[in-house]
Amino acid sequence: MDTRHLEAFLSAVDAGSVTRAASTLQVTQPTVTNRIKALERSLGLILLERLPGGVRPTRAGRSILEQAREIVRLSGRVRRIADASLTPQGKFCVGAPESLINHRLLPLIEYLLLRYPDMDVSLRLSTPQEALAMLRDGQLDCVFMIGNAASDEDLEHCDLCPEPFALVAGGRPTPGEAVSSILVTADLDVRHCDGLLTEVQSTLRAGRTLKLDSITAVKRMAEGGIGVGLLPEVTVAEDIADGRLRRIVDWRPATPTYTQALWRRGDVGHPTLDAVLKAASDVVGAG
Repeated sequence: MDTRHLEAFLSAVDAGSVTRAASTLQVTQPTVTNRIKALERSLGLILLERLPGGVRPTRAGRSILEQAREIVRLSGRVRRIADASLTPQGKFCVGAPESLINHRLLPLIEYLLLRYPDMDVSLRLSTPQEALAMLRDGQLDCVFMIGNAASDEDLEHCDLCPEPFALVAGGRPTPGEAVSSILVTADLDVRHCDGLLTEVQSTLRAGRTLKLDSITAVKRMAEGGIGVGLLPEVTVAEDIADGRLRRIVDWRPATPTYTQALWRRGDVGHPTLDAVLKAASDVVGAG
């Protein structure tokens, strides 16, 4: 039974006129008439008595009024619940490394909080390995990381913007200075950037690679001459401009890297995830 037919019948009864019912429902008079007739045919009953000055319910019409109103009320409630489920809302947990939180994601979080007041977004600082493990376990809903490879079988991903890396050392070079063979890096998931790491190790003839959890620590080691820092370019741009760090070689990786969003395969279609991914494309992708 089409609830629009019931709504037309109830509006005509309440207004005492098909014309006024059409105005209330914002449809044409023939539409209301056709819906009422369709309802009468489906029930095998005459529900309205047509009078010179309008309409009134027949005995059969009066007998179904209460039930018709309840059906329309419940139908409206179901529609409201369905509409609410399409609104981004509730808790949404995001994991990301230090570089992306500080340089890419804060505008995204601000955008989400302002645009979707019913969404409770939390941002968790984590290494790429930790974030991916938590994503698979359901502790995180989405992960942002820097990578260059397709996501795993149980995850999906999208590339948001290029995220090049830079090789840096401290201060100004001194005559006869030897470049350290120690490579120090952070915010790099080896499994997703193994080609990049191999490139750099070959370029530097690196004898040892230290992978830290802190970008600040990598910068300090590079400044102190302890090693060569491999970091996302966006995280060292100000340090290079201020002279605290310098590029040690005119190096550009053959393997491109990107800021990526990752989520569990099959989660697409959830309104909150879709809203976050769309916002990330608009805000981070535009950056």
